[in-house]
Amino acid sequence: MKTRQFAIAALAVFLPMTLQPVLAATKLVTMYKYKGCECCEKWAKHLEALGFTVKTELRDDLTPVKQQAGVPQELGSCHTALIDGYAFEGHVPADLIAKVLKDKPKIAGLAVPGMPLGSPGMDVPSGQKQPYRVMAFSRNAAPTIYAQR
Repeated sequence: MKTRQFAIAALAVFLPMTLQPVLAATKLVTMYKYKGCECCEKWAKHLEALGFTVKTELRDDLTPVKQQAGVPQELGSCHTALIDGYAFEGHVPADLIAKVLKDKPKIAGLAVPGMPLGSPGMDVPSGQKQPYRVMAFSRNAAPTIYAQR
């Protein structure tokens, strides 16, 4: 009986960890950022830890990338990432990116406006995190709350 319980507990812990990288491993992320932005590199490492492959493109001006991707100006942040036709603006958690790529909702992408402390890439040594919203956006509708962290 204990062996069965252990097996079930092990599956509950390790199955999500094994499936998520499989989903992510096939996904190339193109991240557009300004030179010298360290938090963007930390966010890229957050994605890579879950199996994404991140290619970085340095730009002097991100406005054209954001406009072409349909990112509303009020949701802007320090970097824009493009994956499989979706845009991810700012410090969007990798698990939510994986969810969008799996579910394929009819949105242009997700955004974490600004640079909230405690979001992926915006580590806080004291451990104090700011609550933040992850917003879904599309080209012809007002942004909506997709998740809260």
